[in-house]
Amino acid sequence: MADRRTFNVVILGVGFLLIFTAFTTCGNVEQTVVKSLQTDTFTGSGYHSLGIIYGVFSFSNLLAPTVVAVIGPKMTMFLSGLLYSGYIAVFIIPSAWSFYLTSVLIGIGAAMLWTAQGHFLVENSEASTINRNTGMFWALLQCSMLFGNLYIYFDWNGKTEVSDSSRKNIFLSLLVTSILGTLSFLVLRKSRHEDEMLSEEEGQALLSTTVMYKHRANTAMQDAKSEFKTILQLLKTKTILLLSPCMAYSGLELSFYSGVYGTCIGATTQFGEAAKGLIGISGIVVGIGEIVGGGLFGLLCKNNRFRRTSVVFLGMVVHFVAVYLIFLNIPDDAPVVFSTTTQHKPYLTPSVSIALLCSFLLGLGDSCFNTQLYSILGCVYAGQSTPAFAIFKFIQFLQQWRSSTAVTSC
Repeated sequence: MADRRTFNVVILGVGFLLIFTAFTTCGNVEQTVVKSLQTDTFTGSGYHSLGIIYGVFSFSNLLAPTVVAVIGPKMTMFLSGLLYSGYIAVFIIPSAWSFYLTSVLIGIGAAMLWTAQGHFLVENSEASTINRNTGMFWALLQCSMLFGNLYIYFDWNGKTEVSDSSRKNIFLSLLVTSILGTLSFLVLRKSRHEDEMLSEEEGQALLSTTVMYKHRANTAMQDAKSEFKTILQLLKTKTILLLSPCMAYSGLELSFYSGVYGTCIGATTQFGEAAKGLIGISGIVVGIGEIVGGGLFGLLCKNNRFRRTSVVFLGMVVHFVAVYLIFLNIPDDAPVVFSTTTQHKPYLTPSVSIALLCSFLLGLGDSCFNTQLYSILGCVYAGQSTPAFAIFKFIQFLQQWRSSTAVTSC
């Protein structure tokens, strides 16, 4: 049984690694790609798309537990993976209507995917293995920041524009990667809990499939109502109220480094022909910061003298330094310039070294906030983890939606 559970956790991590190698790379470059599309019929915006995704994702978290309860985490993750693949496929033959439609669908799919992931990970863990399994999954997931961005660097390095052929090759590769990740979910094995449920259902031979699913749906609706009431109760607790600003900030900075900062680097005139390739390198360096921070703080926080507040304070200082250096190093029109590169000059002469240092600091600071938020919620709300993390994701991605729409209005 232990081997089966470990197998499931590894396959789960590999599936997310492949899907988010495709999606994270897509989000990092999509505004740059949209700007370079050689067609007058496409009027989409990468920032609008991200805003739609985050907004739909936030509110879909309230319905996701019901879907997972009815069709199970395995099938939920498979169907959600298909929605991710559909969004990536749009960039091969882009059109505005399909671009925004799949943005809505992937927002729904993201809520289902992450809810199912949490359910499946807990289902395949025990008290003695939950930390190990979470660490394995986190390490595999964060590696998704490396591979796709490395491909972007080698393909775009030295190019000032993204050609149609280059765009199609990139997104075909990302599509294949996402589909492989989606198919990997089908390899997941049933947990012991599911086996027990199956044995009971087989023993009730008189029950038809329709009756069985109606029973599951009714049970899921009752659970969903109970979870929703718990969410409303937790929203009033002191701990959630105090953590809410930190949750909101984590959404703000995630939106910035995953969707805006790469575009800023690629649009900076002073970086010359290397600018587009630096988008990929920036994503890789952010990923390295995430991995270093996650591993480092996981070890340090085992020592009671190194408290969670110290890690969060470190993250605040790291992000303060990063944002101030970005303010000095990147032109102020970089996020919104459309048909050309930047026309304004920053306070300092733009430096590639400073830009990549800021990428590392953004990833390191993000790991400070997120690792401690997960740790605090897991400890304080051990018996109410599902509604607690639903609140976290709701606040986090609601702020991402607000920050994405703010960029589009500039």
